[in-house]
Amino acid sequence: MSCIYWQRCGGCSYSLDNEDEYKKVKTNKFKQLLQNLSQENVPFGETVFIPENTRRRASFVFKYSKGKLEFGFNEKSSRDIISIEQCALLTPRINKNIGFIKNLINEICKTPIVGKLKKGKPENNSIASGDILVCDAENGLDIVVETIAPFSLEHKLIISEFIQNNSDVIRISHRKDINDEAEPIVEKVKPYIRISDIDVFISAGTFLQASKEGEKALIDLVVKYVGSDEGNIADLFCGIGTFSYPLSKNKNNKITSMDSSKPLLDGFKTSINKNMITNIRIMQKNLFKYPLDEEELKSFHAIVFDPPRAGAAAQMKKIKETGADKQPGKIIAVSCNPHSFIKDANILLSANYMIKEITLVDQFTYSNHCELVAQFVKKS
Repeated sequence: MSCIYWQRCGGCSYSLDNEDEYKKVKTNKFKQLLQNLSQENVPFGETVFIPENTRRRASFVFKYSKGKLEFGFNEKSSRDIISIEQCALLTPRINKNIGFIKNLINEICKTPIVGKLKKGKPENNSIASGDILVCDAENGLDIVVETIAPFSLEHKLIISEFIQNNSDVIRISHRKDINDEAEPIVEKVKPYIRISDIDVFISAGTFLQASKEGEKALIDLVVKYVGSDEGNIADLFCGIGTFSYPLSKNKNNKITSMDSSKPLLDGFKTSINKNMITNIRIMQKNLFKYPLDEEELKSFHAIVFDPPRAGAAAQMKKIKETGADKQPGKIIAVSCNPHSFIKDANILLSANYMIKEITLVDQFTYSNHCELVAQFVKKS
């Protein structure tokens, strides 16, 4: 599939015209990146390629100046905005509503913010720039408008009127910063995603895997690599519980899910209570500052970890420092950053472990990004 924005939009690094060549180049690049692993002859699983039109998350940018709105994606290596009408990667529902979102933002920006009186005159300012985060949940689009400027009552009324006439959009929220909690402006129904046949409600701005297909591929590999072993499993950097849910299907497993984000864990707790899942225990823990120590590690027969891009070096070092008889028998790594994964992996490879298999999941199609799942087992 060709793309009219190719080489201008900063989203795709590879051309969409030759799929076979792309798959070959992406796989070779992945294997070259992993040449820095200290283990020779690393076994590779068959790469999982995620198709186009599946990306359920998108981040648009906008600028409003002199009555004109710019809306789309950033140009490659630039802050300039490329106007986007369609994207070959995004789901059909997001593509269908790009024009709607653009029109909504234009109306919001056209409406001035009336502030406090200053020297007898009201301050009139417009919302001039920001980001639009769109998530295609199972039951509709969840949109977050991220802009420093506050929303006035007039803006909220505009949003309410727009959303009532669009059956695809189910929630629109606002936040000033990526670190702030998004405030729902209009919520018709709560957005949810489905993980292992469980409906999981999501809060506005929640981090999700980029696509349902990619998420399923990662889950399938984690379950495969954990295997038939039963017992206590730690799910580190668990987020909303992407891997905890499928692992809990085996009632002989007891899952301890850990993350530092209280909002994510609160939603996770609500979900497992609603679904009456009794073999998942949730703990709030900053694993960068306070990784599991030897006494904690010895109770787990397997560990699954899916850290942020920075990796999990502190936790890997603790595992290395743990006595061989207390180390988990299996460690499953999920990573969206091969560079930090290599650092983590080499620590484990120097600590009585070996890589049994590693698989590329090409979730970020046509980009330079690589997602992977690796199975570590103890050396015999």
